[in-house]
Amino acid sequence: MSYLHNFAFGIYPYLALAVFLLGSLIRFDREQYTWKSDSSQLLRRGQLRLGSNLFHIGILALFAGHFVGLLTPKELYHALGLSTEAKQMVAIVAGGVFGGMCLVGLLLLVHRRLTEPRIRVTSTRMDIFILLWILATLLLGLASIVVSLGHRDGGVMVLLGQWAQHIVTFRAGAADFIADVHWIYKLHLMLGMTLFVLFPFSRLVHIWSGFGAVSYLTRAYQIVRTRG
Repeated sequence: MSYLHNFAFGIYPYLALAVFLLGSLIRFDREQYTWKSDSSQLLRRGQLRLGSNLFHIGILALFAGHFVGLLTPKELYHALGLSTEAKQMVAIVAGGVFGGMCLVGLLLLVHRRLTEPRIRVTSTRMDIFILLWILATLLLGLASIVVSLGHRDGGVMVLLGQWAQHIVTFRAGAADFIADVHWIYKLHLMLGMTLFVLFPFSRLVHIWSGFGAVSYLTRAYQIVRTRG
């Protein structure tokens, strides 16, 4: 069990990151025509705008919250006057609000994809699988909020942060920090990391295009001249 734990939380994060980055690069190089989200708006508009907006706002906020919350050293937010207990309550409230928003949007999108015959026919197995995987990951995250209410001192949150910070800085012993945390946190982490493994093989690759679009803000103007 110790070996499995060390593999899951000490080695697997790097494997997931490698697949995420290299897989995305290879897919962009070899299959650029599949680098899109395959919008189904023309097939049926119902539920799309509300579901998509709720889902995207919720999941982007959750990603940003996880990124900042896990990778910010406790010394930094203590220096800003935020205690560990207060930070945990902020995470619980924000996670509940944006997690609930994301859940409603995701359920609308899943219902739309599974019940509309035209959309179901044009959907791949991966399209459906990735939505259900995100749903399972999200539900575990929301369930972990309930568990967190049982220990509001923020100790587990600090351990999870130390694990993440050791992973991104390539320091040994990262898995030791979360050896004794509740299983629901571990399962949520496993499903979240596996989402990065699935990323290059799904429609999620279109997220890269969203980041790439930011470059247009700094691109030089195109000069167009009439023929003399």
